[in-house]
Amino acid sequence: MPSLEESTSIADCRLPDEAYASNFADLHPQLSQHEASVAADRCYFCHDAPCIEACPTEIDIPLFIRQIASGVPDAAAKTIFDSNILGGACARVCPTETLCEEACVREAAEGSPVEIGRLQRFATDSLMAKQGHPYARAEPSGKRVAVVGAGPAGLACAHRLAMKGHRVTIFEAKDKAGGLNEYGIAAYKVVDEFAAREVDWILGIGGIDLKLGHPVDSVQELQRLRAEFDAVFLSVGLVGVNSLAIDGVSGPSVRFAVDFIAQLRQAKDLSNIPVGREVVVIGGGMTAIDAGVQSKLLGAETVSIVYRRSQDEMGASRYEQDLAASRGVRIIANAQPARIDEGDGKATVVFERTKSADGRIVATGEILALPADQVLLAIGQKLGDLPATFKLDGGKISVSGPGRTGLPGVWAGGDCVSEGEDLTVTAVAQGRDAAEDIHASLVNS
Repeated sequence: MPSLEESTSIADCRLPDEAYASNFADLHPQLSQHEASVAADRCYFCHDAPCIEACPTEIDIPLFIRQIASGVPDAAAKTIFDSNILGGACARVCPTETLCEEACVREAAEGSPVEIGRLQRFATDSLMAKQGHPYARAEPSGKRVAVVGAGPAGLACAHRLAMKGHRVTIFEAKDKAGGLNEYGIAAYKVVDEFAAREVDWILGIGGIDLKLGHPVDSVQELQRLRAEFDAVFLSVGLVGVNSLAIDGVSGPSVRFAVDFIAQLRQAKDLSNIPVGREVVVIGGGMTAIDAGVQSKLLGAETVSIVYRRSQDEMGASRYEQDLAASRGVRIIANAQPARIDEGDGKATVVFERTKSADGRIVATGEILALPADQVLLAIGQKLGDLPATFKLDGGKISVSGPGRTGLPGVWAGGDCVSEGEDLTVTAVAQGRDAAEDIHASLVNS
């Protein structure tokens, strides 16, 4: 597929300069002190808090909210960071509507949960804005650990290991650390270069060396790390993109949604991002929603997200679906792509209507044709070549316990493993837990 810059079929949908700042403003701005106090007062401080169980990192949510209510947000932040060192990012990008806030007793009783995510951001932003790092390293252990990938799992693992006195080297293929938080999240969810600032804050504990532009993408490279380091943690994410076996998928109007989002995330001037007047997004997960909403915010006149199953079966939460609808994005369910016809700088995406039968998708024969001058594929990602060494489960690295792979001395976590959902908070939990297991292995060796 040609790059976005090479495309000649993208319409000029420029907006007034002030519109970009407004459209891509912080989706959930930080609470003021008064707003945080009011929000915290709504918490019942449940003894058997279901919100804790719903959080993959098991943050003591009632405790940190009580600490906010008591006027000690820094203590609240420490409570959060003890469980989730990327609590600042998770406060911004976590689907709290399907995790802690969905489990909130207020949600069950009133349909209006405590704003746990925004309260978490209030506390973590408060502490991160201060000088110094809230954690100190233990005495040097003399052990060295290689972490492959500087995304949420890798950063969480590296921080926990550094805190325990081990020396960590992170090998990151890209020229910036942060992983999905830096390259793959909608720009209006993580603003003001927060992802980069969070990385710097995490590295502030010391004992972590970051090597950017250093991919580990071969079995030979992995074996070298195994020989040079006492342990290796893989958090390589999903670097490949699934293919779509239909005619026309390689046409000039077709782009991968992840590339579109990454370019937008790194852009200094949003007005330079090419966007079509009529955009069709194929897929039903968070990437599809982020690509569709941002296309609309960039000036697209019509944006359609088309998913092959029912709307209830979409990977994106109902909240995110409603967010897309509120921005003028149309969601079309039960339609699978059949082909893409290109001509005169325009495309027509031909879909066939579907229905479900015993859990299977059945084509009905009814045709839906949508005009487009930009088609974004959001049909999922896959691993690169390195995991050929490992036992795979559903196309991902199979692990046991806290991230143990089949290779001695090698652990893994994050989106590249078969356990858990592909969420930032899940990746953090896996990186943290693998670090604890690595530490136990190192001190007992």
